[in-house]
Amino acid sequence: MLSGDPTRAVATVDLDSIGANFTRVGEVGVPVMAVVKADAYGHGVDRVAPWLRHVGAQWLGVALPTEALALRASGDRGRVLAWLWSPGDRSIIDCVAADIDLSVSDGWSLAEVVDAARSLGRRARIHLKVDTGLARNGAVHGAWPALVEAAKAAQDMGHVEVVGIWSHLGSADVPDDPRTDTQAAAFTASLDEADAIGVQPYLRHLAASAAALSRPDLAFDLVRSGIALYGLTPGEQMGSAADLGLRPAMTLRARLALVKPIAAGTWVSYGGSWQVPTDTMVGLVPVGYGDGIPRSASNRVEVQIADRRCPIIGRVAMDQFVVDLGPDARDHAGDEVRCFGAGDLTEPTADEWAERTDTIGYEIVTRLGPRIPRRYRSGD
Repeated sequence: MLSGDPTRAVATVDLDSIGANFTRVGEVGVPVMAVVKADAYGHGVDRVAPWLRHVGAQWLGVALPTEALALRASGDRGRVLAWLWSPGDRSIIDCVAADIDLSVSDGWSLAEVVDAARSLGRRARIHLKVDTGLARNGAVHGAWPALVEAAKAAQDMGHVEVVGIWSHLGSADVPDDPRTDTQAAAFTASLDEADAIGVQPYLRHLAASAAALSRPDLAFDLVRSGIALYGLTPGEQMGSAADLGLRPAMTLRARLALVKPIAAGTWVSYGGSWQVPTDTMVGLVPVGYGDGIPRSASNRVEVQIADRRCPIIGRVAMDQFVVDLGPDARDHAGDEVRCFGAGDLTEPTADEWAERTDTIGYEIVTRLGPRIPRRYRSGD
């Protein structure tokens, strides 16, 4: 159920762009796991996940078991991998019952999956994760053989099936970073160790969006793609989304709530971080950090109104921010404000907002909250 007021602001999601981006990533030549965690990176998983299945996604990926269960509750019956939980998570047994693949990185997580499988009298599917250098989730090199041996024992007893071994790269968004090759070598060595123990899964996956687009040699049997599906660059050093053949799927629009003149010397918004140098017209845009607009956009980001860029002046507040329309502005309350989009009308992109606010495009789109409703369009 959509919430928010579409007359105030709306985020439009172009499903055709997501489909085209999925096809672009698929040029790597192996199946693509479409990552739809965090409400499909803020784009709305209830609509995006079925669309990705429609355009050919055999796999969906999420972080949390509860996200995977929500997909099942919405009617999805395809392969889903969930990879992040803490000890004692009661949703694990529900995931096993719902035929959801689970990632295992340590002895405790393997034990919990085995207990769930045993209690249900069925075999659970698991992907063993090895830490190849990112130092987040995954078994470190010294613990890897023991984890693989324990998983093999559980597999021999019929409690689990080891269908995958995987890892995650830390700097694939930086071209020619030698750490990527170091991690790839560590991953290959881990696969060899598992093979020597007797575990030969049919899925090996290492590459996410960045490596899928720049290192096809690391595709193995599957690539996981998140941000590229939504049309944003995995890293500024890789080039823009357009450089990579991607199209941003989300356009954030608002409507001016007020237009008024202010005099030279007027301080704008909380703290007076901006003082107007000359008489001008300003517009009030009724979205703020309560909607997910970064406060760091204050005095740093532009929006598009009619055919021109207008800068945000003063601090972004919880529900609103102010833009300088210029002294000769003829804008009115109700006029459209394009905060970011695909860039077709010279409006900023989410990647541009990210660059101006010292963050990444992932954060700009993912943080948009439920007060901004999503609307969808597609030619199909």
